[in-house]
Amino acid sequence: MDDREARFEAIYAAAYEPILGYVLRRCASPDDAADVVAETFTIAWRRLEEIPPGGRARLWLYGVARRVPADHRRGEERHRRRTTRLRDEIAAVETDPVEASAIAAAFRRLSDDDRELLGLVAWEGLDHAAIAAVLGCSVGAARVRLHRARKRLDRALRSDARPAAAQRPITERRSLT
Repeated sequence: MDDREARFEAIYAAAYEPILGYVLRRCASPDDAADVVAETFTIAWRRLEEIPPGGRARLWLYGVARRVPADHRRGEERHRRRTTRLRDEIAAVETDPVEASAIAAAFRRLSDDDRELLGLVAWEGLDHAAIAAVLGCSVGAARVRLHRARKRLDRALRSDARPAAAQRPITERRSLT
């Protein structure tokens, strides 16, 4: 075990119960509390060099544990706003079978990777951080990949929306007179 691991284990052993008690008094459910405690110690591991020595480490962890639920709520709200629009569009499409078949056709023309990304958002309800974890990439990379996949879906949908004459090869559209 290296010094980093030993320090973290010492901080964890000394602060786990007080942090758990603090979080349990502030969360609506034990499951939420477990998530907050896990995220608190995940942040502690990532930022171990920033944690002050001795008893001040516990105070630092209280500060992190205090912010984690607020950060989580903000993230959930962002996610809710993003997916509400998509769900509304899907609900509108469900009433129009022609449009639904056009979306399905455009979706099928996408690459497997694009379909997977869009499915993780639309059907699994995952946010950028969760998608990054699933794909094993950074949050920024997940955000860029999802943006590009959405653009490709948009282009596929727009190509389906062109009038039938515009979809035929140019030689068929010319007048033979």
